[in-house]
Amino acid sequence: MSTSARNTERAGRRDRWWLAGVCGAFGALSLAVVHPGLPLGWDELVYASRFAPYGPETPFSAPRTRGVPLLIAPVAAVGHSVPLLRCYLTVAAALSLYLGFLPWLCAVARRGVVPLAAALYSSVWFALFYAGAAMPNHYVAMGLTAALGCCVPAPGAAPPYGTGARPGASVASAAAPGPGPGCGPVRDRARTWAAVAAALAAATLIRPNDTVWPVGVLLGAALWTRLDPGRRKPGPGGSRPGRPPRSGAPVSTSAPVPAPGVALAATAGMLLGLLPWAVEARLRFGSVLERVRAAGDIQGGMHLQLSLDTVLRHAAALDGPLLCRPCEGVTVGWASAAWWLLIPPLVALGVNTAREEGRTALAVLPAAAAAAVAVPYLFFMDYAAPRFLLPTYALLAPVAALGVCGALRRARAARKLRLLVPLAATVALLHLGFQLHQLDLHSGIQAAARQDWQRMERVLRAHGVRPPCVLDGNSATIPVAHTAGCRPAAQGHRYAQGHPPAEGRPQALVLRGAPLPAWAARADWRLHPVPHTYNPGWRVAVPPPTVLGAPRRPSGGRLPDAQSSDPVTAGEDAAHGRARTR
Repeated sequence: MSTSARNTERAGRRDRWWLAGVCGAFGALSLAVVHPGLPLGWDELVYASRFAPYGPETPFSAPRTRGVPLLIAPVAAVGHSVPLLRCYLTVAAALSLYLGFLPWLCAVARRGVVPLAAALYSSVWFALFYAGAAMPNHYVAMGLTAALGCCVPAPGAAPPYGTGARPGASVASAAAPGPGPGCGPVRDRARTWAAVAAALAAATLIRPNDTVWPVGVLLGAALWTRLDPGRRKPGPGGSRPGRPPRSGAPVSTSAPVPAPGVALAATAGMLLGLLPWAVEARLRFGSVLERVRAAGDIQGGMHLQLSLDTVLRHAAALDGPLLCRPCEGVTVGWASAAWWLLIPPLVALGVNTAREEGRTALAVLPAAAAAAVAVPYLFFMDYAAPRFLLPTYALLAPVAALGVCGALRRARAARKLRLLVPLAATVALLHLGFQLHQLDLHSGIQAAARQDWQRMERVLRAHGVRPPCVLDGNSATIPVAHTAGCRPAAQGHRYAQGHPPAEGRPQALVLRGAPLPAWAARADWRLHPVPHTYNPGWRVAVPPPTVLGAPRRPSGGRLPDAQSSDPVTAGEDAAHGRARTR
C-alpha cells in the first residue's frame, strides 16, 4: 500500500471516530437536558398505545404509519417504562445519525466536512429534543441523508449525474488524494444499490410523504443523465471532462454508480416502504385513494399558499410551540431564528466549493432534495412545527459544512485564518449555547404542561368519570382520554354539535377556553375548573350525578390531590401550545 493510500486510510479512520464522537455527544446532551422521565406526548401516546403495556389503545388515524410502532416495538412490547423507552430511542437516534452521515465519508473527500455536517444538524434544539421521542422526523431525515450520500459519486468517479463543468478542460491530478477518507478504493455497486434501497424503504415506512419528493429528484437527475449521456462520460484517466479541479482537489479511479441502477434502487426502496401502508389502506379504508382523502381531511387539506406568512410560521415555530396550529398572530423570535439566516450563504458557499472542484452534483443534488422536502411544508400547509423540516436541515448540512470548510480554505490562502477561526468559533459557541438554552426551556415547558393531563384525570375521577368511558372536547382529548383510561369520541365528532351523537355519547367533555355546548347545557351538564394547571382555562364538563351514576362532589369543594400541584406561571399547550414569557 502506498504512503498516500495509508494516509487516506488513517484520515478515514479519524473522520469515522470524529463522526462517532459527534453522535455520542448528541445522545449524551439529549439525555442530560431532556429528562428521560418526560411523559409521552400526544403523538407518542398514539404510537406507543399499539402495545398493551402502554394501553388503552388510542385511535390510529389515516395519516399515521406503522414505522414508529415498529421502531419502538423491542421495548414497548415488553414493558411500560417511559425512561427505558426514551433511553432506547436516544441510542437509536444517535446510531441513526451515524449511519445517516456515514456514506458521505465516501462522497466527500475533504476531511472534517462530514463530522461538521453531523454537528450542524444535531446541534439544533428540536433535533436534540426529539432524540428520545417516539416520533418519525429524525429517522426520515437520516434515511434520506444516507440515500443521498450513497447516490453522490465518490471523488474522481464518473458521476451518475452531470456536474455542470465545462467540457474541453484538462484535469489536474498530480498530488491529489484518492477517494473520500471514509471510502474504500472502489465503491461496490451492488452494496450501494442495496444501501439506497434500504435507506429509502426505512424512511418511507416511517413517513411516506417526506420520501416521495426526494425520490422524484433522484429519478429526475437519472433521467437527465440518460437524456444527456455526454455529461457523465469520463475523461482521460477515468476523470470526467470539465473544469480542472483546483490544485489538490480529489481525483480517484473509484467506480461510478450508474444512473439506471440508482433509479431502480430508489424506486424499489420507496415501493417496498409503501407496501405496508398500501395494504393497510386497502384493508382499513377500502383503497389508497380513500386513505389519502381521509388523511387530507384530518390534516386540513393542502393547497398552494404563495405567501411570506407560510415561511414566517416556520420561523416563529423555531421558538416553540412544538406544533403551531392554528398559527394566526404568531410573532417571529429573531434570536431563535437567527441561525436560519446563515443557511443560504453557507449553502451557496458549499455549491461554489463543489463547483470549483468539478463536483457540482455533490452540493446541488442534496440541496435539490432538501428543497423538495421543504416545499410542501412551506407553501402547501397552513401550520408549522420545527420537526417538519428536520429532513431538509439534514440534507443541507453536508453542503453547508462544505461551505464552511471552503471559507476556511480561502481564508488560509488569503492569510486571514487568524481572523476567521476565532470568529467562527465564537459564532459556533453562541449558537450551541442558545440551542441548549432553548432545549432546556422547551423540555421544561413540556414536562410541566403534560402534567395537566394528570390534573384533569384527577378532576374527572373526583366527579365519577371512570373506565369504561368516552371523552370529547375541543383540545387535547386524545391524551386526556388515554391518561384517564377512557377512549376519545368517534373521529369526526365535534363537541359543539347541536346535539350529542347517537352512538358513543361522551361521559365528559374536556374544554379549554370554550363554552359548554348547547346540547350539554340543555341536559344540565356542569362545568368544573381544573385547578393549578400549567395552562389556564381548562375545565371539564360532566352530566348530572344521577345520569352519570356517580356521587356528588364533596361539600367541602376540595378535589383529592388536585390542589397539591404547585402553580406554574408559564406554559404551553399540553401537546401543541405556545410558550409564554416567564
